[in-house]
Amino acid sequence: MDEAPNNRTSLVKGAKDIAKEAKRHAAKNFSKAVDRASDEYSAQRSYNRFQNEDEDNYNAYTQPDGQYGDNAANDEDGASSDATEGHDDEDEVYEGEYQGVPAYNEGKPRDGQVALGQPVSDSLKSQKELENERLADEEELAQQYELIMQDCGHGRFQWQLFFVLGLALMSDGVEVFVVGFVLPSAETDMCVPNSGAGWLGSIVYLGMMFGAFFWGGLSDKVGRKQCLLISMSVNGFFAFLSSFVQGYSMFLFCRMVSGFGIGGAVPIVFSYFAEVLAREKRGEHLSWLCMFWMIGGIYASAMAWAIIPHYGWSFSMGSAYQFHSWRVFVVVCALPCVSAVVALTFMPESPRFFLETGKHDEAWMVLKHIHDTNMRARGEPERVFTVNRIKIPKQLDELVEMQNESANPVLKVLFKMKTELRGIWLTFMRCFDYPVKENTMKLAAVWFTLSFGFYGLSVWFPDVIKHLQADEYASRVKIHNNERIEDFTFNFTLENQIHRYGVFLNDRFIAMKFKAVTFIDSSFVNCYFEDVSSVGSSFKNCTFVDSFFYNTDIDDAKLTNSRVINSSFHHNKTGCQMTFDDDYSAYWVYFVNFLGTLAVLPGNIVSALLMDKIGRLSMLGGSMVLSGISCFFLWFGTSESMMIFMLCLYNGLSISAWNSLDVVTTELYPTDRRGTGFGFCNAICKLAAVLGNLIFGSLVGITKAIPILLASSVLVCGGLVGLRLPDTRSNVLM
Repeated sequence: MDEAPNNRTSLVKGAKDIAKEAKRHAAKNFSKAVDRASDEYSAQRSYNRFQNEDEDNYNAYTQPDGQYGDNAANDEDGASSDATEGHDDEDEVYEGEYQGVPAYNEGKPRDGQVALGQPVSDSLKSQKELENERLADEEELAQQYELIMQDCGHGRFQWQLFFVLGLALMSDGVEVFVVGFVLPSAETDMCVPNSGAGWLGSIVYLGMMFGAFFWGGLSDKVGRKQCLLISMSVNGFFAFLSSFVQGYSMFLFCRMVSGFGIGGAVPIVFSYFAEVLAREKRGEHLSWLCMFWMIGGIYASAMAWAIIPHYGWSFSMGSAYQFHSWRVFVVVCALPCVSAVVALTFMPESPRFFLETGKHDEAWMVLKHIHDTNMRARGEPERVFTVNRIKIPKQLDELVEMQNESANPVLKVLFKMKTELRGIWLTFMRCFDYPVKENTMKLAAVWFTLSFGFYGLSVWFPDVIKHLQADEYASRVKIHNNERIEDFTFNFTLENQIHRYGVFLNDRFIAMKFKAVTFIDSSFVNCYFEDVSSVGSSFKNCTFVDSFFYNTDIDDAKLTNSRVINSSFHHNKTGCQMTFDDDYSAYWVYFVNFLGTLAVLPGNIVSALLMDKIGRLSMLGGSMVLSGISCFFLWFGTSESMMIFMLCLYNGLSISAWNSLDVVTTELYPTDRRGTGFGFCNAICKLAAVLGNLIFGSLVGITKAIPILLASSVLVCGGLVGLRLPDTRSNVLM
């Protein structure tokens, strides 16, 4: 009596095995069909090339509407559907996958193996064979992913991500400009000696250099969104903290860590955005994204212009804690970063990164979200995302030493950090493997030359303008010799004057200011000083007899070789006193930077409109060569207006090179090395910025010839190297 049920059970089990074998056979046939993807796409935009050759085993993979479909499950079991594709008759669920969206690469590891997605036969293959198989898989994925992105369309989702990533890129631009704007005020407010001046600019760039390499490499390991969130959070927190610290050393540390955080913005932002763009949209929209860097510069210039001069906004807590308006400016400049962090939390991870790391189901969900968001915005909510199967590159084994579960938590964290750093380094070394080794070297050269010339001249231009202003200011100095003033009250500002051999008897200096005033070999007898500030002023070889000082900033540093006889100082001002009037050119400096940044706008628009028409390389090489040639016109820059015009011309010509270089770098690296390669190039960029600041800054007021020839030569040479890079206009993202 029991034999009949047993026979039926055996028959059912045998039928299941046959169905599973047929399904595996269908998958093999499907991979053959995918190989014809690239050639047929050039002839017609249709998904019919993914139709299975053996329709008896794998019917109608491509549906009549030209989109992906999957009816294999219906062939196996009439009651099953796409929604239950992840189950077989024994209710077996594919581990780690969304039900109904099985990964194309199916296979079960042997007992004892820890490799995910590796069939048993892979254990018998060499590492080289496995890497070749992965490369072939990546090529198939690149073609299929391009078609999927075209099917998803370019719409609301891309524009949402565009503005979110734009805020992150804007923060990078703000960080660069903040350094130059707060440097004079911060060094004055914190009484920085000449030996420490200039460290702020260099240390921020050094932080950005290490940050670009670290965060760019980490984004290839843990994801674009997660790394960008962490790096931007680090930047925002330490930028905000830097506005409150009082010591210059602590301020330098906060700005360095802030730069380390924002260093990840550029490599991750461009990698992230490029991976949700179809090929025909990529060049143009990456160029539009570059405009946010310019917007960051304009924002910083405008805020500096509006905030820093208003020293009435400051407050103090005794003489130990001072919060001047430049600190308010630092807080305001952290707002774009905070906004980017908040907005980024609502955006998904890059689906291309998910596929690269074998996370098929997560990628499918993101792609469906992109498709549905764009279709709803188009007024086509009924259009269904029918892609069911997406190629996943072969996931290679990584032998990792495991920590004991009972180990110290601190040791676990350290081990995790060590593992991630090792992974970043190994990925970085792969950037120097075939076939990207030569491209990496060329890109590094172009990034270095463009950055060296741009940042070097960016430092040299304002300093030259300041030098011209200082010369003009000094030419208007008033010189007073052998004057004698008795019983007079000074309650107004003395500015840009030199007093030699003067005698001041019974005079009163009350609520007044010495601004760039020098007293030489003068005598002050029975004089009264109250509420006096003396910025940029000094007393050389002077004598003070029976004089009284109350609430002044005149101290030993300003009394050079001077004698103080029977005189007293009460309630002297501590610290370095500062008012906006102390810097006669501050408004002008902010305005010049504002004009220089605004001049980038025409170049941004032109590069975005022509990026896909005339090509990345033509624009890159042409822009760098023209920028180098424009440097020679600096020979004729003998006035402020001429130098400002040359600054605007140079910025307008060079921006196309920056935009092209961002696009080319993004497209030349495969997905598993894109963040690392871009981060390395951006680190080279920041290293060149440090060298440019040091070299060009040391030549201000000495000679014009060396800066002009140096900038011109490196820009032209970099442009010629850029023309040797491969054209990426027709590339799909590997």
